[in-house]
Amino acid sequence: MSNKTIYALSTVFGKSGVAVIRISGSDALKVIKEVTAIDVENIKPRYAYYTPVLDKNNRDLLDKALVIYYKAPCSFTGEDIVEINCHGSKAVLNSVLNCMNSFSELRLAEPGEFSKRAFYNQKMDLTEAEGLADLIDAETKEQQKYALRQMEGNLKNLYSSWRENLVKVLSVLEAYIDFPDEDIPQNLYDDILNTVFKTKKEIEKHLDGNTVNERLKNGFRIVIAGEANAGKSSLINTLTQRNAVIVSDIAGTTRDAIDINLDIGGYPVVITDTAGIRETDNPIEQQGIDIALQKIADADIVLALYNGNAVFKDEKVLPKNKTIYVANKMDKLSEEQIQAIKDKKHLLISAKYNQGIDKLIAVLLDKIKDNFSSSSNFLITRIRYRRSLEECLDNLSEFSLDKEIELSAEDIRLACRAIGRITGAVHIDEILDNIFGSFCIGK
Repeated sequence: MSNKTIYALSTVFGKSGVAVIRISGSDALKVIKEVTAIDVENIKPRYAYYTPVLDKNNRDLLDKALVIYYKAPCSFTGEDIVEINCHGSKAVLNSVLNCMNSFSELRLAEPGEFSKRAFYNQKMDLTEAEGLADLIDAETKEQQKYALRQMEGNLKNLYSSWRENLVKVLSVLEAYIDFPDEDIPQNLYDDILNTVFKTKKEIEKHLDGNTVNERLKNGFRIVIAGEANAGKSSLINTLTQRNAVIVSDIAGTTRDAIDINLDIGGYPVVITDTAGIRETDNPIEQQGIDIALQKIADADIVLALYNGNAVFKDEKVLPKNKTIYVANKMDKLSEEQIQAIKDKKHLLISAKYNQGIDKLIAVLLDKIKDNFSSSSNFLITRIRYRRSLEECLDNLSEFSLDKEIELSAEDIRLACRAIGRITGAVHIDEILDNIFGSFCIGK
């Protein structure tokens, strides 16, 4: 990694009240000395200085800004950092950034380079860095909450504890490699087996069914299914509070699956309007029905919507364990019909008149929350975590003290290496660019 001092705009380029330009590296104060009136010899860390910002060459006034100095190692990157809080107009930003570019000591930061330097300077591990990336991308309350938990070190602590246990086992095995004529004492022998067994079981439990992270990042998949003219498109429009899809009394209006993004109780949701399921000779409509059936199979939750006035058909294509039955057009039902539907434990709504929608949303939220358990503090938030844990598990499954001790030690060594790649506890330069390259320039 280059040691050259870097700079970048850490806020969005455009019109705003305030923008932040960040400088990190050993020459940060030298730059500030050139462009401000601050006495850098006596500058106080974490103190806001209100100062003019001047062009390096012609000394023209570029802006008046707040400048804050963060002294190494007590900074985000672990290096000296200076942040210039200037006005957020395009003219000001262009002039200040052009001024920064005129310094031979500076270069523009690469994507994620500030966070990469924080990692190299042991200010954070890779899971915390990726939690930061998730926080920047968070669009809902729950995404924000779980990103903050990862930034606080939840995953790091869990994975590091497993690795530390395996390293202890490895150290014992390697010690006895040097003494091949000595048997491992029974109590130590039992401790090794118990540690490996316990770690293996904990990783298996962590991996088992832990796919809720994908839903938290990309949205829980809710499909509205049912016969033509049941009111599926009307329900979509009611839930989104806008005319997201076309509503018509003509059967077969919806020919394709339409995905709409929603926020339900802080959870991201992708709700899908599908073609009405019915017999048809129209090949285009049939293709839409086939797509609807596939969406139903892939859904986390299926809303089986039907006209409360019609005879309910319990579609065999609907998965029982994830289907919520909803009778629409309750405004047209008699008291007897309403009671009969309630007896079936079906929900009642009127998509047209927004009746029963709050109850439906509450039921959906409960269903979504059911996907979370007490282990949800430790979501597997990256595919690479899962792959590394599976590799670790494969090596632990191969481990046996009945083998040559060198081979047993190698199994544990490979397991340690696999889990260490998650947090960055091994040499993993080949994956760093991939991780930090997804960050924005100023992070």
